[in-house]
Amino acid sequence: MEFEHHTEFDVREACNEYLNTGKLRASARHHGVPYATLRGRLLGRLPKATAHSDRQRLSLVQEERLTQWILLQSALGCPPTHRQIRQMAQGVCVARGDFENIGRRWCTRFFRRNPVLKTMRKKGTDSIRISNATEEVIRPWFENLSIPAITRIQPYNRWNMDETGLASGLGSNGLVVGHRDHKALQRKQPGSRTWTTIIEAISAIGDYLDPLVIFKGRSLQQQWFPADLKVFKD
Repeated sequence: MEFEHHTEFDVREACNEYLNTGKLRASARHHGVPYATLRGRLLGRLPKATAHSDRQRLSLVQEERLTQWILLQSALGCPPTHRQIRQMAQGVCVARGDFENIGRRWCTRFFRRNPVLKTMRKKGTDSIRISNATEEVIRPWFENLSIPAITRIQPYNRWNMDETGLASGLGSNGLVVGHRDHKALQRKQPGSRTWTTIIEAISAIGDYLDPLVIFKGRSLQQQWFPADLKVFKD
């Protein structure tokens, strides 16, 4: 029961560890893989997904291309949703003459066969911010850190500021797919929406300031004080 949820990625890692250490049982236990499964794989037994690949809607090559497309979209700041992945897979099936609809559970089996992928929550980021975060823009900024006047600044006077925000009308609980090593995925959002900015800062020694929240508005409502009432009395 303790090995019930191992993945193909775990089996591959266990195989690599065994080839480096020569310890079969320890490698299987370390990666949560049944001993018989690891031993059979080392003897040449095919993975379950490969052994039954002729029954899959997409071939192994097509699934590999689809996986690379998902990782590419994620790297570009546009990680796809489960629905978009099913639509892409459906288009591939139609192109090969298979018109049967792909079910909702297909994605679960697809991710199991391709453990490099993982479903996680998205972190919305303004598209302009992502597009301008290039090496040509960022690298000159780091060169300023070598200026003597900058290097003399003490750690308690060195502060790092981070900015995030919320776009009105967009939820933050959407699920997208990307590389399993990432904890969260950034996704571009239109910059034309009303954006609420949140700024936080922390020093090199761990001191931090209260977050600053900036709301966008055309005008502010004037607040009346008792002294202002004299204008109307006079």
